[in-house]
Amino acid sequence: MNPHRYCVVMCGGVGTRFWPFSRSSMPKQFLDFFGTGRSLLQMTVDRIRSLVDPSRIILVTNSAYASIIREQLPDIKESNILLEPARRNTAPCLCWAARHIQALDSEASIVALPSDHLILKEDVFRQTLEDGFDFVEKGDRLLTLGLNPTAPATGYGYIQRGVAVENFPGICKVKSFTEKPNLEMAKVFISTGEFFWNAGIFLWRADSILRAFDRYDRETAAVFDAGVGVYGTPGEMNFINTSFPNTPSISIDYSIMEKADNVYVKTADLGWSDLGSWKALYDASPHNADGNVSQNCKVLTYDCRDTIFAVGDDKIVVASGLDNYIVAENGNALMIYPIEEEQRIRNIVNDVRARFGEDYV
Repeated sequence: MNPHRYCVVMCGGVGTRFWPFSRSSMPKQFLDFFGTGRSLLQMTVDRIRSLVDPSRIILVTNSAYASIIREQLPDIKESNILLEPARRNTAPCLCWAARHIQALDSEASIVALPSDHLILKEDVFRQTLEDGFDFVEKGDRLLTLGLNPTAPATGYGYIQRGVAVENFPGICKVKSFTEKPNLEMAKVFISTGEFFWNAGIFLWRADSILRAFDRYDRETAAVFDAGVGVYGTPGEMNFINTSFPNTPSISIDYSIMEKADNVYVKTADLGWSDLGSWKALYDASPHNADGNVSQNCKVLTYDCRDTIFAVGDDKIVVASGLDNYIVAENGNALMIYPIEEEQRIRNIVNDVRARFGEDYV
């Protein structure tokens, strides 16, 4: 196991699109969606252990989730849990993580993973990351994973591959990034064979990504540059608590990946889903003969089709006449809503918060 390889797991999301099953106090990455006894976060860390020693797995999350992470991952040392004092996006998260890791190991290479994705082909995943590490360790390169599309999905970003890199099978220069196209454009993308889903999984050397921040996102870089000398010391968190809220809220794609000229894509088929919505969870789950999905709950249905049930606390659900619905309950909230309108759930959560207060979201 290469001692200079690190993993950053981004686990600070709120999971609003899975309300009410996912709540602000217990977002989806901490939930056991598939009845395996392991949360999505635990499954993510389990998946990376054969490549990166637990002592070099860094978790970046909101300070509100510190106790949950310590409970779910007791073997991850406390100094490897980086607690953000404010909610920002992935660029500040990854810039801080790179600064922290570089202070520990000037030769570090990093894989950055979302905490809440489903990957079925774990052997392929591990080999893909091995190949990716090998690639970025040999030069000043930023690598992202592009996953083979199985449908013209409109909920994912797309990466267009360009010229292949010699001696690195499956790795190409990135030609373009496109954010969530409409259906017609997505169909065109699929037909060309040049476009792949953007999985939000990245590999780079610590010095490479920090160089990219200095060049392409000075606003973010400047905040963390001011802390050089405190990373990896007892003064790090005091600096972060003061400075981190001053960072812009920007994704790593907008901040770096869409601007840099040394960006590459490794294409793969990982059996992947970002589990970003109820529909994505429905598609990734076993269906019964009527197309219904039961997420760890007891359900009795009459004339129901293509509906997902996610209800806790050992309740029994009896339903009739539902077609293509979400039935989700957690604590003091129950939602019965058409799957085809799930894009409105973020607005619903805002409406619930405004009318009934934070205790219901």
